[in-house]
Amino acid sequence: MIQDNHAYKDRFSVQAAEYRRFRPTYPPELFGYLSSLTKEHTAAWDCATGNGQSAVALASHYSKVIATDASSSQIQQAIRHKNVDYHTAPAHNNNVDDSSIDLVTVAQAVHWFSHRQFYSEVSRVLKPDGVIAVWAYHLPLVNPETDTLVEYLYATMLRPFWEDEIRHIETGYRDLPFPFIKLQTPQFSMKANWNLREFTGYLETWSATAAYRQKNGRSPVKEMMQPLQKAWENPESKKSLSWPLILMAGRLKEENMPSSSRKK
Repeated sequence: MIQDNHAYKDRFSVQAAEYRRFRPTYPPELFGYLSSLTKEHTAAWDCATGNGQSAVALASHYSKVIATDASSSQIQQAIRHKNVDYHTAPAHNNNVDDSSIDLVTVAQAVHWFSHRQFYSEVSRVLKPDGVIAVWAYHLPLVNPETDTLVEYLYATMLRPFWEDEIRHIETGYRDLPFPFIKLQTPQFSMKANWNLREFTGYLETWSATAAYRQKNGRSPVKEMMQPLQKAWENPESKKSLSWPLILMAGRLKEENMPSSSRKK
């Protein structure tokens, strides 16, 4: 049974500019793969678009991309593209026509949603042969010394500041409600080459980091700076980072299709 999450909380508006600047980007191969799953390429809906990076990538494959986010600050910071229409809207109400969307995507966000409401909206807007794809990533892989420090920051310093929904990422979305016909998907990873300033900028965008700053009046990342600098050695050197993606894709079950779209 799909359980509804709590009402929307704005976790990212405060650091919207930093989110756009310091979040890693998804591999182009991911969007090529997702595009290959749909017969038509008329319209895609990128829900919880954040800084719009997925929406812009989808615009290379679909004639129109509707990109929504419940945070107006995120929409204001989003990357502009002539084929992307941005709107401030909650996940469960995107105000588009029934059975009009070829692909629905959610990057690093579906674990926050009210799943019953969102999946009902997906069933309404997807074409009968459309696809939904949701993905997320957990901790970055840098080197053993840095990875140990990041794990300490994540699991010890910030543990009280993570909301319950983060468990879905920790368990690889295994327990995430997903009432669709699941597809077998390949493995993708995000890659980046960052110096220490870029890396710590990314750590500052975590929702738990923001909650820690709000309560304590200081940054937990700055408290970790000395050991991070030691592990990084030269702060200006670029290191290779990777984030394996957790990806689920699926098609509508016939019982979840609008009655007008069901087989007669």
